Amino acid sequence: MNAMRVTSRPGGSMDRIWLKSYPPGVPFDVDPGQYPSLVDLIDESLKRFSDRTAFICMGHGVSYRQYDEMSAALAAYFQSLGLSRGARIGVMMPNILQHPIATTAALRAGYTVVNINPLYTPRELEIQLNDSGAEAIVVLENFAVTLQKILHETPVKHVIVASLGDLLGLKGIVVNLVVRHIKKLVPHFSLPDAATFNDALSEGRKQKFQKPVIAPEHTAFLQYTGGTTGIAKGAVLLHRNVVANVLQNDAWLQPALAKKKDNDQFLLVGALPLYHIFALTACFLLSLRAGGCTLLVPNPRDIPGFIAELKKYRVHSFPAVNTLFNALLNAPGFDEIDFSRLVACAGGGMAVQQHVAETWKKRTGCAIVEGYGLSETSPVLTCNPSASETFNGTIGLPVSSTFISIKDDAGNDLPIGSTGEICAKGPQVMAGYWNRPDETAAVMTSDGFFRTGDIGVMDPNGYVKIVDRKKDMIIVSGFNVYPNEVEEVLASHPGVRECAVIGVRDEKSGELPKAFVVKKDDSLTEAALIAFAAERLSRYKVPKHIAFRDELPKSNVGKILRRALRDEQDSSHHP
Repeated sequence: MNAMRVTSRPGGSMDRIWLKSYPPGVPFDVDPGQYPSLVDLIDESLKRFSDRTAFICMGHGVSYRQYDEMSAALAAYFQSLGLSRGARIGVMMPNILQHPIATTAALRAGYTVVNINPLYTPRELEIQLNDSGAEAIVVLENFAVTLQKILHETPVKHVIVASLGDLLGLKGIVVNLVVRHIKKLVPHFSLPDAATFNDALSEGRKQKFQKPVIAPEHTAFLQYTGGTTGIAKGAVLLHRNVVANVLQNDAWLQPALAKKKDNDQFLLVGALPLYHIFALTACFLLSLRAGGCTLLVPNPRDIPGFIAELKKYRVHSFPAVNTLFNALLNAPGFDEIDFSRLVACAGGGMAVQQHVAETWKKRTGCAIVEGYGLSETSPVLTCNPSASETFNGTIGLPVSSTFISIKDDAGNDLPIGSTGEICAKGPQVMAGYWNRPDETAAVMTSDGFFRTGDIGVMDPNGYVKIVDRKKDMIIVSGFNVYPNEVEEVLASHPGVRECAVIGVRDEKSGELPKAFVVKKDDSLTEAALIAFAAERLSRYKVPKHIAFRDELPKSNVGKILRRALRDEQDSSHHP
């Protein structure tokens, strides 16, 4: 389970100052070469942990042995379709048992997985299917009508439709009945040539699975991202990229696992959607590597249902985003959950706010450990030590085998303590953007570093702090205002539940900060909040306008979308 422990420092001019801050026992480097492909890493766990439970969803468990058998059967079915080596297969489902089975099947058969957000509109789905050239797709029936609307405009030839209850035994019949006819969550669709998930499994069991030779440089995932430009691009993640990041995460997790007092199987909360890179690598694949069990949560937005589910288990690991931690803390019943075995809480996807982190530690006894990464980096680049007891507001240290450099716009390295663009080099960095050589060239420096588009600073101990995204920076009369800083102050007001800050046009100053706030206390006024901010921020950083909202726009991972607020502002043309 431990990553390769290599302690030699590599050659090169850059001194890895962060290594002195590594926790004892965490290797400076990992060796992705020990596994020719991600499939080899997965196969090892399938054999080693065959009697353990791999996943639990809606109270139903699937063992590693069953997971092995079903993913091999579905892999054989994919091969029987005559798809050529490296063909792209879309996976468009929430966190249900079929998701990891379909993903693993596609990889085992030698194909490339295209992760698709199931809440996509027809337009978004059409763009991604066409850009990726996907020839097959596995979709949950709840979202099949979206596919039906654009299927004829895409290269997709084979459709497999899953139902929520497919793998839940007799309970599944009831689940499907409720979902389809009582809750009416499955809009009518017509895909006459589609196979059902269970029929595909049955057919695959009659076929002979041919294990292909998969090389480190073969593509495992096309992970779509808006990146810094907003254009949907597929980050090409090779098998060696993802293997590297699983090993990096595994090495980084060890100090937290050492705090585990019981002998029970490692149980991880899988609430973040598996189509998102954070959940894919740092939840699903990391849990497999550790021989753990992932508690799949199909709809974490149903907070009462989520809390009811959490009450049934004593979990060891809880990866989430700030908004999910915050929503749980503010929900009835949260304090009735038994967190006595919790040893690891990872925060990613967006900045973790200090008041959320402090409240979470107080209520659960486990600190949130913030990390950082992108779709383009498989994803983790930096993380705080996993056994940390306090929240420090940084994104931590570069993980094993990773170089972080703070650079200026010309690509020059800046001295320690200087603010510039966070740039990264390591085995987890993508091969490039799918069919977009110009976009790839634009994000790579001449010395081979990936430009993250985030502005940050590194301290003398190697800890990195994000100041903000380049595009989110607000310039007020020539002064830089970083929304994260303003949001941190506003969020510390006891009457604020959530907030987001953007820049709005101003004739006098060029831009001014504007805050969008969800109240926790109905009596909170705009004047009171502005006065609160004015006590804690320089005048030019204080929001001049505050709009109170019932909710803020969020991605499906729960990340607040400043872009949506900016777009809305631009269309209204007034502050």
